[in-house]
Amino acid sequence: MTRRRYAVAGTGNRARMYLGALAGEHRADGELVALCEPNPTRASYYSTLHEFSVPRYDPDDLEQLIADHQVDRVVVTSPDHTHADMVSRALRAGADVVVEKPLTTTTAGIAEITDAVQETGRDLVTTFNYRYAPRNSELRRVLAAGEIGQVLSVHFEWVLDTSHGADYFRRWHREKARSGGLLVHKSSHHFDLVNWWIGAVPVRVYAAGGLMFYGPDGAGASGAGPRPDRGSSGAANDPWSLDLRSDPRLQALYLDAEHHDGYRRDQDPFAPGISIEDDLAVMVHYDSGAMLTYSLTAHGPWEGYRVVVNGSAGRAELDVVERSYVPLETGGRVVDPSATAMDEIDGVRPVGGRLVVQRHWERAREVEIPRGTGGHGGGDAILLQDVFRPGQRPDPLGQRAGALDGVRAVAVGIAGNRSLATGQAVRIGDLDLDLGIELR
Repeated sequence: MTRRRYAVAGTGNRARMYLGALAGEHRADGELVALCEPNPTRASYYSTLHEFSVPRYDPDDLEQLIADHQVDRVVVTSPDHTHADMVSRALRAGADVVVEKPLTTTTAGIAEITDAVQETGRDLVTTFNYRYAPRNSELRRVLAAGEIGQVLSVHFEWVLDTSHGADYFRRWHREKARSGGLLVHKSSHHFDLVNWWIGAVPVRVYAAGGLMFYGPDGAGASGAGPRPDRGSSGAANDPWSLDLRSDPRLQALYLDAEHHDGYRRDQDPFAPGISIEDDLAVMVHYDSGAMLTYSLTAHGPWEGYRVVVNGSAGRAELDVVERSYVPLETGGRVVDPSATAMDEIDGVRPVGGRLVVQRHWERAREVEIPRGTGGHGGGDAILLQDVFRPGQRPDPLGQRAGALDGVRAVAVGIAGNRSLATGQAVRIGDLDLDLGIELR
């Protein structure tokens, strides 16, 4: 296979997985030839870490970057609200694209991307790494095999703990104009899983929720104590403050880079200016007749998720604990909020996953979940194979996600946001999307 030429657009924390792969296990599969990043300090962090000697371009010069270095594929890991612009321009400049979820944050962004895909015919991969986690793929196998019959309803609860959850309210994600809110940025992962698990298309969405715990008027503010001007000046045992100096990577990527763009990575989650929700409930109807009830909590004492799938012949239940608790002695934080689990095993809530299937009139049985390695429940390593060695791995479950998968996932979140604003159920077909592709 020809060694492809890669550029990475956006060198924040999310770029770490891809740049590490190009420097390590997938070095023989691809060559990094340029970085597209407006902040020189952030770009230089990865160049030094992985000993990449490649030029840096500003986002306005993306087309020039692709032409100068004959780029085959651009990996887009820039902030969510920039995805539509970066993806469509890269496609039209002659490169294929790998884009981190969410595909985009608005209906206009969907149209911009799908127009570019249709005009150019180029390949677009949306990286839904949770499809690759063994526990999630096992549930897909159970449903695809018809073990519980026709899927009638799904209940999906996702809990973010006070380390990971609070972090969304410190970063640019706290602004809905940049992230689309958690219904788009975070929940697009979850909506994609349901779309994929049950093989159905979402058609109508109703959502309720609000900023209930974080923010100056949230339920958590009264117990948070006096708030510092910024997180890094908080008390050592303050579970809500983030000291960027405590993590060399965060200091290098953000604190040391502030003087270029003014972006602060350690904002107080109880400070004014938050425009996203932290507690959400959603109902989705599908073209198959199935229903989804979904909830997202961003302030739980533990982290993980529960999925129940009810079918015409039985029921499947998946319970996952990614972190059983966040100890206060660490300052109430996990240094890397994307870490899969803490080392401690809690006897009441043990870290791990359990998949149980029970057909009508039969005893329940537990389905063995293969052991995964690496981040996101063992999904990242398999995802990277599809990114850097496309077509070389058998894909019987259809884990590789394209443009339409990305559209269908974010369309649920976008419709949910509209429902939050109007108080009404929203048909996805009424989102004024003129795509030239079937969305229903």
